[in-house]
Amino acid sequence: MAAVQEYDCIVIGAGVQGSFTAHQLAKNNKNTLLLEQFILPHTRGSSHGQTRIIRKAYEQNIYTHMMEECYKLWAQLETDAGVQLYSQQIPYMNLPDGYEALVDLTAGVLYADRAIKAVQEQFQKLGGVIRDKEMVTDIKPGPVVTVSTSACVYRTKSIVITAGPWANKLLTHTGLQLPLQVVKINVCYWKEKVPSLYSLKQGFPCFILTEGEDSNHDIYGLPSNEYPGLVKICYHMGKETDPDQRDKQTDRSDIDILQRFIRRCLPGLVPEPAVVESCMYTLTPDHHFVLDCHPSYSNIVIGAGFSGHGFKFGPVIGKTLCELSLGQVPSYDLSPFRIRRFQAMSKSAL
Repeated sequence: MAAVQEYDCIVIGAGVQGSFTAHQLAKNNKNTLLLEQFILPHTRGSSHGQTRIIRKAYEQNIYTHMMEECYKLWAQLETDAGVQLYSQQIPYMNLPDGYEALVDLTAGVLYADRAIKAVQEQFQKLGGVIRDKEMVTDIKPGPVVTVSTSACVYRTKSIVITAGPWANKLLTHTGLQLPLQVVKINVCYWKEKVPSLYSLKQGFPCFILTEGEDSNHDIYGLPSNEYPGLVKICYHMGKETDPDQRDKQTDRSDIDILQRFIRRCLPGLVPEPAVVESCMYTLTPDHHFVLDCHPSYSNIVIGAGFSGHGFKFGPVIGKTLCELSLGQVPSYDLSPFRIRRFQAMSKSAL
């Protein structure tokens, strides 16, 4: 075992939220270590894949407000990294009788893998250190936190836990468990019968179907782009899974729902998925994020439970978790994201 190494801050989990948090800490001149249990890049968590939907349209004002700054920060990262991370299209779609649509003209496609790579490179340019293939095996809280991994022992003034589906596994070491549920998502791609019919170049939009005849949850889609001739359409829910045994969960009931939707609404697609990839959501009971300090240790900050809609918020979540780690007043009202809300939920359920 190597000698104990010291950092101002350690971020555990190098997905989108952890990478942006580490970047913000480095921008604040903090000697920062970003730890990841798998070899980077990897497809085991929640941040991989080529595309995500980016949008301002939300029922809750807090998310719309946060997205105002997110667009600016995504644009700044594009400039700093010199790489395109976002495409915006004005959608046009004919809806069946009885359907209504909300059009968000700022919405578009966010290039996920490209974004993760860009922010990690910017973090390293600022002197940040990334150590992948290092699984955290222990966390000892205190005024100075000791973090043990499969390869080393580290000491730090503060840690930020952004471990996605593995959040509760790490929090066990700190005496805390959150009401988080991990589900496996089948990420499906459907072949066009006519090439480019549903392509980004043709202006086919990102869409979210919030109500449907066959589904209890949203169905969302993105134009053919990342895989030529294949359209990404997914069901916004899955079945519970163990993150370490993800591939043993083989439920396909969501694919059956998608097939019925495609036959009815998108006849230009072959109603059998050409590619099925895997992703995981970490859900909170109310599907709002966790952005808070540990109830017992203020120098342990937690970002968790992004519930399948957190990627687009990466720059602002990174900024917010950095502020919490540095003991600063957060830029946003975090009351919807505090851990104490779960206690209120438990009492109301009695």
